[in-house]
Amino acid sequence: MLTPHLNARDKIPFYCCVDQFDRFTKKGNFYFLIVGFVDKGRSVWQRKRSMATTAKVDNEELRRLKEVDIDQAPARRHVRDSLKDIQHNLDHILLKTPGDGIKTKESYEVNSRGVEIFSKSWLPEASKPRALVCFCHGYGDTCTFFFEGIARRLALSGYGVFAMDYPGFGLSEGLHGYIPSFDLLVDDVIEHYSTIKENPEFSSLPSFLFGQSMGGAVSLKIHFKQPNAWTGAVLVAPMCKIADDMVPPPVLKQILIGLANVLPRHKLVPQKDIAEAAFRDLRKRHMTPYNIICYSDKPRLRTAVEMLRTTQEIERQLQQVSLPILILHGEADTVTDPSVSRELYEKAKSSDKKIVLYEEAYHSLLEGEPDEMILRVLSDIISWLDDHSLPAQAEEPLVTSTS
Repeated sequence: MLTPHLNARDKIPFYCCVDQFDRFTKKGNFYFLIVGFVDKGRSVWQRKRSMATTAKVDNEELRRLKEVDIDQAPARRHVRDSLKDIQHNLDHILLKTPGDGIKTKESYEVNSRGVEIFSKSWLPEASKPRALVCFCHGYGDTCTFFFEGIARRLALSGYGVFAMDYPGFGLSEGLHGYIPSFDLLVDDVIEHYSTIKENPEFSSLPSFLFGQSMGGAVSLKIHFKQPNAWTGAVLVAPMCKIADDMVPPPVLKQILIGLANVLPRHKLVPQKDIAEAAFRDLRKRHMTPYNIICYSDKPRLRTAVEMLRTTQEIERQLQQVSLPILILHGEADTVTDPSVSRELYEKAKSSDKKIVLYEEAYHSLLEGEPDEMILRVLSDIISWLDDHSLPAQAEEPLVTSTS
């Protein structure tokens, strides 16, 4: 897998080959094989020595950061700041999306429960947004890293994109990976996005939920609580049901549910390698360690119980879905069950609904597939949003004075 890194002294990208990384342990083996570097003006020996030195620095920095305890938000924020430049220079199609013509803003705000929430927005500079797209990220994830590229694509297509990290995830306050109550998490998301939608600058615009994986469950729960508040929803591999082979056996599940009442924060739930199950493209799979603030440890007991309870609840309420929906799912997804997405499509009472199933595709449709599949999924999303949003506005001409 080729991933570009940046020589800190010379600001010149070079490529490394990741041979191995154990994504789900704190002690990962990370080996680099330098395969190419273009730098005119220095001898081959000088270039090789510079490359080796930089690879060693990156290697040591990643190892050091992997050892940091990121259970609390300040440590996660420090780690993200330390890796941000390297992340943005990875050789991934999403991260190559240009940011020109986009206004971005990062914020930390304390919500009504006293929790400090991280959020980010991407707005087109030259025109008013055609609509608002409010993102709900997946389990363990963050609205930074891979989503940066998705948000830029949407903003360049004329959409105002807003995202937040849930409490306990990404850069928001809270114990890492801990969901004491899924309903409270949903309430936090509703509060945050309601404030944005009430802003006079955006209040007249169509507004869409965009949920990935567990974010699909969050989006559906928001819809159940606010049945008439949203113009539509884009659901990518939604967690309406966790795939059977990702759930512990029934006897063990009952034991874990009982333990969750006593040891809610403990990490005792067995879990398969999610990166292996979610990313079909091996080169992209090996980039996942750079999403270092993603929660990749064993699920905490209360978190696992809350997700199981939520998916069972959603599965019973599929017929209550009434808003326009676009459902996208990989047919080879072994993390969330594509058959339940079909069931959602069939049972939803919405008259405006569409489902697209991608042959051979895995769970991470927008991050872990070959480039052509990622572009196809993005095109399907933007095309659907275009059909449900305000017409694109022409750029306002630059006014110049003459004398």
